[in-house]
Amino acid sequence: MRGVVMESKAVSTHSGRTMLDRIGSPQDLKLLRRDRLPLLAKEIRQRILEVVSKNGGHLGGPLGAVELAIALHYIYDTPKDKIVWDTGHQSYPHKLLTGRNKNFDTLRQFRGVCGFCNIEESEYDVFGAGHASTAISAALGIAKARDLRKENHKVVAVVGDGALTAGLAYEGLNNAGVLNSDILIILNDNRMSISPNVGALSRYLHKIVAMPSYSRIRKTTAQLLKAIPGVKDEEVRRVGDMESRFRNIGTPGALFEELGLRYFGPIDGHSTDELINTLHNLRDMKGPVLLHILTEKGKGYPFADTDIEKLHGMSPFDVSNGKKHPTSGAITYTAAFSDALLTIAKQNPKVIAITAAMKSGTGLDKFEKLFPDRFFDVGIAEQHAATFAAGLAISGMRPVCAIYSTFLQRSFDQIIHDIAIQNLPVVFALDRAGLVGDDGPTHNGPFDIAYLRMIPNMTVMVPRDENELRHMLYTATSINGPSSLRYPRGSGTGARMDDALVRLPIGKGELLRKGKDILIIGVGPILTDALEAMKEAKADATIINARFVKPLDEQLILAEAAKHGHLITVEEGQAAGGFGSAVAELLAKHDVRIPLTIIGIPDTFVEHGKPAIQKQLAGIDRESIRKAISHALKPNNIPNHHSHHKR
Repeated sequence: MRGVVMESKAVSTHSGRTMLDRIGSPQDLKLLRRDRLPLLAKEIRQRILEVVSKNGGHLGGPLGAVELAIALHYIYDTPKDKIVWDTGHQSYPHKLLTGRNKNFDTLRQFRGVCGFCNIEESEYDVFGAGHASTAISAALGIAKARDLRKENHKVVAVVGDGALTAGLAYEGLNNAGVLNSDILIILNDNRMSISPNVGALSRYLHKIVAMPSYSRIRKTTAQLLKAIPGVKDEEVRRVGDMESRFRNIGTPGALFEELGLRYFGPIDGHSTDELINTLHNLRDMKGPVLLHILTEKGKGYPFADTDIEKLHGMSPFDVSNGKKHPTSGAITYTAAFSDALLTIAKQNPKVIAITAAMKSGTGLDKFEKLFPDRFFDVGIAEQHAATFAAGLAISGMRPVCAIYSTFLQRSFDQIIHDIAIQNLPVVFALDRAGLVGDDGPTHNGPFDIAYLRMIPNMTVMVPRDENELRHMLYTATSINGPSSLRYPRGSGTGARMDDALVRLPIGKGELLRKGKDILIIGVGPILTDALEAMKEAKADATIINARFVKPLDEQLILAEAAKHGHLITVEEGQAAGGFGSAVAELLAKHDVRIPLTIIGIPDTFVEHGKPAIQKQLAGIDRESIRKAISHALKPNNIPNHHSHHKR
């Protein structure tokens, strides 16, 4: 198995238990001799591989952060000292060292260990994090609160996995240099985010890696100072000013030094000795400090070298070869989008594809191979992606931004200010819309319908299956204004795929079925569940696939509402302000008084668990729809005009 077992085999103690089994808290970790820590690192990697291969989860980032987590908890007095993890999936080793090893088998399972930092799960999880680039700003706020309260604990921010390609990180760095609070920022540089890091900063960090001269200069300077008889602290500080000038003459770290941070590194992020020695020396340093460490994403797992991007976030897989377990034969929504975009791009040379560090996850890796000059990965920078697309669109191009729904939230202002106000033809293809399962509330995408439909000039579409997705994408690339289409994670419904792409009439719904009992109107794949729920409830319903949330097919909806005694709307999006709200507004505008039940995600954040569990919790599963239909069919029963489901 190419050394997999030897590389990650757990090291047992004399009693038969592993060292990791004996660590219930960082206090237990501190009892270990330093020469035992590399063996502990192997045990942690084995534990992560063992659980992630069964449950799915993030792999590359956590495997690369093992020694760092060990060193941090070895040196710092947590939880008194605060460690803030960016892109919280790096924190698996941290979780294993802070009392969660025994139930780590429940990782990403319903009511089990969260796949990201979660303040409700442990006092050691200082700040919740699922999106990148938040750690510096959050840690700076924690440090400043410490100063105001005259406390004396340490604050550390761990950034990495491409977090420095996001603008928020620079806002935090800039402010850190001005506030001058004591804070250590660790740049965990593995040269990757999810897709390989891109941009000028990535090249700059690579330059630092290639220039070890600065570390030698710093070390030599310190030795010379110590050798001078009678040198006082004040004189050392003066020489420090000269050291700063050294840094500005082409030396690595100059960018961070100019922002007001003291820069150290780069050092080996897989050497526990080097990490512990460095952290010990920096622990009491005043002001903002940045430590640059070099790590390898997927460290210790040979198959990570072959496809590090796909091993970022994994479904269950075979540890012996790194291959994912087979899934259903139906094409995924992502694949349907990818294939349709290729077809469209071949016909229209103005079509451009943009992603924000999610090339493979959004299916744009195929596009890049065929049209490298028309593909752009902007890094973890959704705000920039939107405005970059606006610049392309205003110059006559047809940009398609493929971004996960949860990440598009970061570019809300740019969508309004840079795209919608100017009515530019930018297409947002929102993958992972709705409830995404084991990744939980930080990665669920329930909000896009609500916040996009309120924006003037925006066309909002939701396909009910993978075939309709293809037609909607084709339609979107011909709309003279901004538009969006959203689709869920995973396999489609198995719908038959049409040979040719067609443009759908804007704002026109589809009458799927005529009935006499009740009217059901919905958007998205949840309509499949609605059809089955209707059969189980033995109801004779009229069912409309609205297709468009904005503009609504007002004529069709009003005409059918006038013929029925009860209306149910269904969507896998937030009920507040979503599709059902749009229908309610339409009915109120025309003074149509019909009992209305809105089935959508309630006013809560849905915790992690399998999609079926999440849908049940949210009251949008097939059984919840069946109950709503049966309830509506009861004589003289008039439901309220809010989401009906209860926990």
